[in-house]
Amino acid sequence: MLVQKPVFNQSDPTEFVFRVFTTVPEFQVLLFLLFFLLYLIILCGNTAIICVVCTHSTLRTPMYFFLANLSFLEICYTTVVVPLMLSNIFGAQKPISLAGCGTQMFFFVTLGSTDCFLLAIMAYDRYVAICHPLHYTLIMTRQLCAQMLGGAVGLALFLSLQLTALIFTLPFCGHRREINHFLCDVPPVLRLACADIRVHQAVLYVVGILVLTVPFLLICVSYVFITCAILSISSAEGRRRAFSTCSSHLTVVLLQYGCCSLVYLRPQSSTSEDEESQIALVYTFVTPLLNPLIYTLRNKDVKGALRNAIIYKAASDAS
Repeated sequence: MLVQKPVFNQSDPTEFVFRVFTTVPEFQVLLFLLFFLLYLIILCGNTAIICVVCTHSTLRTPMYFFLANLSFLEICYTTVVVPLMLSNIFGAQKPISLAGCGTQMFFFVTLGSTDCFLLAIMAYDRYVAICHPLHYTLIMTRQLCAQMLGGAVGLALFLSLQLTALIFTLPFCGHRREINHFLCDVPPVLRLACADIRVHQAVLYVVGILVLTVPFLLICVSYVFITCAILSISSAEGRRRAFSTCSSHLTVVLLQYGCCSLVYLRPQSSTSEDEESQIALVYTFVTPLLNPLIYTLRNKDVKGALRNAIIYKAASDAS
């Protein structure tokens, strides 16, 4: 697929504005405080995981290497969306240029795609750990982990660049158009084009399959083998411990892929714009918020490392 140069040099520059959440001042304040608080919790929770993984030698394993990178992605992912969304809650609609909208879409799709690919890599890591425990350190080397992470980022960048460039070659009618959303996501921007978008919708569907369906199928295959291996363990305690290492990851997978599939893989005719916005709020706030909670509450190693870090910090402050 060839990249077409986005049309940003129009004589009458196109601008977009986002739909207003509410015009009631009291509700605007409540929404701002709620979203800002959630954003702070996301930043603090995911930053805590990154710091704990980087500072504790017991957590320097492939599983926690991927977990730290997942937390970093969640921070970047929400930062691409939330600050701009917060700035648009109060007052009049603030315009965003065509180039600005394209930039937000590019980073949003890139980070979201990388997130999905990384979850598939983490499933493979759990497959190797449970199905081939004796060869785990030989298979999951630092070099392989770095290569898989680099491959995920590279593929996400390639797909996002193609999709974003293709969309922004479309003509958009009028000088200022309202996006019925709180971010420059692909489906609502496509609806504003005054041209035939069937090819673009088909490309979006193909990208959705590559980013969502293929990794999810690989995750399912991994968990089939993992389940068979766990069931073959003779002791109940062994089965419980093996399953606990996978349950956190599986919970995050179902949240992430379930919400994204409802937006990008359903036929556009069966999805209302309000539904898309509501689902987008889930994978913009809820999933990044739950990731650190799920992994810390269900993982005794991370809980222990966090507890030790807090105790050490309190002791150093007291002295």
